[in-house]
Amino acid sequence: MILDLENYIGNLTATWKKQTLYFKKPSGTSRGVLLDKDYYIVSVFKSEVLLSTSEVSYIKGLSVDDENGIEIKLDEVCADVSAWSTLIKNGLFDFPAIKFALEMSLLEIQGRERFQYFDNTFLSQGKGIPINGLIWMGTEEAMKSQIEVKLSEGFKCVKLKIGAIDFNQELALLEGIRSKYNKHQIELRVDANGAFSPKDAMDKLSQLSKFDLHSIEQPIKQGQIEEMRDLCKNTPLDIALDEELIGVNGFENKKALLESIKPQYIILKPSLLGGFIATKEWIDIAEAMDIKWWITSALESNIGLNAIAQFTSYLNTDMYQGLGTGGLYENNIASPLEIRDANLFYNPSKQWGI
Repeated sequence: MILDLENYIGNLTATWKKQTLYFKKPSGTSRGVLLDKDYYIVSVFKSEVLLSTSEVSYIKGLSVDDENGIEIKLDEVCADVSAWSTLIKNGLFDFPAIKFALEMSLLEIQGRERFQYFDNTFLSQGKGIPINGLIWMGTEEAMKSQIEVKLSEGFKCVKLKIGAIDFNQELALLEGIRSKYNKHQIELRVDANGAFSPKDAMDKLSQLSKFDLHSIEQPIKQGQIEEMRDLCKNTPLDIALDEELIGVNGFENKKALLESIKPQYIILKPSLLGGFIATKEWIDIAEAMDIKWWITSALESNIGLNAIAQFTSYLNTDMYQGLGTGGLYENNIASPLEIRDANLFYNPSKQWGI
């Protein structure tokens, strides 16, 4: 256990409020184009004094949280804050986004100041976290433009979402980058979001491997364990599991999945996996099997992104992380988070807008 969730202040009350984030530009994935995203803010009070602000972040069509039941469950958990520690340990498996928020709340209440969750150099020393530049799916020209912007901003690791436009066009985009930058200058990652079929996945992996890619995320849809195992065993390109981890609970089930598939990497999204304890469990299992990992945000507001960034810093990893999504929204909550020199920083001179 890396977190002490038992000793928190008693006599608390909690409320929740639904919010909507709006993308600055339509953001394409293989599951469709995103224009907006709903989330919930959970506030905890003691004698009307606000102690913590956390986020319930879910993604329609990806999170296992029951979209129709999430508000009923929020009513239930906010009615009894004293039960939260028990729920975090032994419940809410069908509502990982709520569990993520409850952990955030209890950690903030235990912290020395607002919006602090872990002892970490990101917050205490202003140390930046190296991140990848994210290229969303779109037309060939739109993706080229995004790539040029990220490279001009100094990103040394770029991740392209693929699987929506013609595959040959995607190969051409990668070839264009590699014609200017070798693998020592720019690290290239791609994310298929399960877009390939098991029949054509190996052929596509072979074609992608010609461009010295770091890895590919989730080449085929989750739940095809035998097919994914075969791909990971024979792939010419390192494979990272992403969606495959969502909805898998309990140490033995997690261990069995990784032992069966044996991926080269796993990608960890705390708001989709049920919080920080659940995420750390994945890390412990993976490291025991020599499987590498990195942390990625999952379209949270700056509230959730801040907590995930502190967690990432706490883990003391040097890999490029996927924490650059805070600037996607036109109405994100103002925060001390900022991206400079392809790193995510916490600037204490800036104030929270909540």
